[in-house]
Amino acid sequence: MTTCDFCGRVEEDEASTLTWTVAVERGRRRTFCDTCSREHLRSMEGKLDSEWW
Repeated sequence: MTTCDFCGRVEEDEASTLTWTVAVERGRRRTFCDTCSREHLRSMEGKLDSEWW
C-alpha cells in the first residue's frame, strides 16, 4: 500500500503506482501520485520542496 505525501491518496495495487513520482526532500523519501505529479511537474523539475507548491 502506497500513500501520496501531497494529497493523501492511497493505492493498494503496486502496479498502479508505477506512474507515481518519488523525490527526496531534506533526506526524507516522498511519494506523489500521478495526478499530483502532473499538476506540480514544473515545481518538481525546479527542485522546489513540496511545501512551496
